[in-house]
Amino acid sequence: MTIAQDAARALFTDLTGRTPDGVWSAPGRANLIGEHTDYNDGFVLPFAIPHRTVAAVGVRGDSRIRVASTFADAPVDVSLDELDELFPTPIGTAPRVPEWAAYPLGVAWALRQSGTAGIGLDIAIASDVPVGAGLSSSAAIEGATASALNDLWETGLDGRALARIGRRAENEAVGAPTGIMDQMASMLGAPDAAIFLDCRSLETELVPLGMAETGLAILVIDTRVKHAHSTGGYGERRAACERGAQIMGVESLRDVTVDDLPRAQELMDEVTFRRVRHVVTENQRVLDTVGLLRAQGARAIGDLLVASHASMRDDFEISVPELDTAVDAALAAGAIGARMTGGGFGGAAIALIEQAALETVSDAVAAAFAEAGFITPVMFTVTPSAGAHRDS
Repeated sequence: MTIAQDAARALFTDLTGRTPDGVWSAPGRANLIGEHTDYNDGFVLPFAIPHRTVAAVGVRGDSRIRVASTFADAPVDVSLDELDELFPTPIGTAPRVPEWAAYPLGVAWALRQSGTAGIGLDIAIASDVPVGAGLSSSAAIEGATASALNDLWETGLDGRALARIGRRAENEAVGAPTGIMDQMASMLGAPDAAIFLDCRSLETELVPLGMAETGLAILVIDTRVKHAHSTGGYGERRAACERGAQIMGVESLRDVTVDDLPRAQELMDEVTFRRVRHVVTENQRVLDTVGLLRAQGARAIGDLLVASHASMRDDFEISVPELDTAVDAALAAGAIGARMTGGGFGGAAIALIEQAALETVSDAVAAAFAEAGFITPVMFTVTPSAGAHRDS
């Protein structure tokens, strides 16, 4: 049993005086490549990480839902009918409940909006997914909660449908205008594979990565610069993408190709064009990465990771000095490729490295941060792992 499982069970017992009816968990995710393409109906290539959020859940005898977390001081207790009064949350405004509680309560609300009546529940949440690091701690909460409610409310939904429930919770209950990549990765992750996801059709394909057998590792460099998707620049970037699609006369930027970029540049202001160029070229980089992984393996994708980071830094402008330092230091120390991962404005970078170079790259990144006067980063390796499931 993991520390998070023990913590969730203990919190549930403290909350209710009994043992839970079940324990469910879902992972965070790292995105190998394909950033800010998901809400543009594009392509992404994430994988589930070993770090998980755990929900210990038990049925109540009334129609209330109570959520508690090891990272909050007090539980939040509402009636199921109150969920319709609490949500939706307008984009750009704060939820009417503490933000951490809006994720599990938003999942319950979204399931009820889809036609599920539901019964009262107590939910105790614990997690070892780093918060604010761009590793989708939010989707892990949504995935664990959705998996539990799917079983206890007997909704019979599959992983893709539960991912859509999670996205609705994040978009409408939390008010964060994110795409569906995080939820799909958390629900459908598989060991030693990335998930090639078409965000328009929601078709998925597992792409083997073969990290261990080829002597490679993925190093996560958490800059400890916190970000929040529900505020600030994320919404502005999404609005620019929607504006660009409208100017090009297409449903979404998925329908714009690299060959269309000269025309786009003629029609758009400079900032909108650069936002569009990132999404269009990033979609192509995802397709190229999948092709190289299949044909040559992970050692061949380093240049695409580097180009992705440059595009996010220069065209989408979502990097920060700490992320740039992490990427530059890792590459200088011999990483095959490196890029920021997640929504940006802080969070984490990933570096594809030889397993034997782990200490060298880690030491170089730590030294670069110290020289720049940044907070010491947290670094750890991740392996592609399984998606959401019932633990016990």
